[in-house]
Amino acid sequence: MSDDRIDPLNLTAQLNHTAAGNPPSTLPESAISNAYPGLEFDIRTIWRRLLVGIELHEADNYVVDAQPEHQGLIGRRLISVGDHDVIGPVVGPTRPGAGSAPLTSAGNPDGVMMLEWSNSLADVLADHVGRTVPCLFTADAAPNPVGKPAQLPDPRFQVVELEVRPLFARSAATGERLAVIAEDVAGPGELTSGLCSPWQNDYRECACYYWAASRPDYVNVEDTGAGTTTGNHWFAKDREPREYVLDNRDDSRLVSYDDLFRDWQGELRFIVGGDDAPEHLEADPEGR
Repeated sequence: MSDDRIDPLNLTAQLNHTAAGNPPSTLPESAISNAYPGLEFDIRTIWRRLLVGIELHEADNYVVDAQPEHQGLIGRRLISVGDHDVIGPVVGPTRPGAGSAPLTSAGNPDGVMMLEWSNSLADVLADHVGRTVPCLFTADAAPNPVGKPAQLPDPRFQVVELEVRPLFARSAATGERLAVIAEDVAGPGELTSGLCSPWQNDYRECACYYWAASRPDYVNVEDTGAGTTTGNHWFAKDREPREYVLDNRDDSRLVSYDDLFRDWQGELRFIVGGDDAPEHLEADPEGR
């Protein structure tokens, strides 16, 4: 048998490479969502500086910072980049049984909202990276959402030419793109700066169980013989009586935010095979 093999070297292959010993959660595709921070990094961070000269809010089309030549854009809203809109209409029923209609409010009279960056800017990156494109902004500061004008020119809006920045660094030796986020897009620590701090808050908050790999739910489960089971919610302070308490952050029978902040080592239990671990495996008061 020949020892020859094909080693893919393009950027996609590098991004999909699984290093020996690394779990699947180390791959970007494992992020819990493209709209909210995951467990390992906040992917929204890399889109904030896609346009050279300005910095956008990671979850809004609002300009939060800019280089000196674009200081006047701070506080304004980005509406589109080239042919790609970054906002969309908000529609839905206004009363039970009614059809969809624009959903407006005093704070959002145009009934629009920002589109998540991975969805609205991915095409911008693919079509315009390294090039300058016309970007449509509100002409003045806009603390509330603003809809796209019906036609241009419109004195309420301004077109500014900005360059689309590459997201990936390049090799100093070969000039080829690397599967490494460019430092001028996200510096050291920025990919995780938006995650919950302290982590215990998010751990308790997420009743949707997106911590599923590391946060159990129903433990110590036993078959009653009558087609039902008994067991405990993992956050239950007491294991007797053995009953499942629905997750309620205000239920005194369950571990609270304050409990976790003060003594997560003592409150959380190791689960082995679906059951509470023997006492000798539990963490000691020092958290070892």
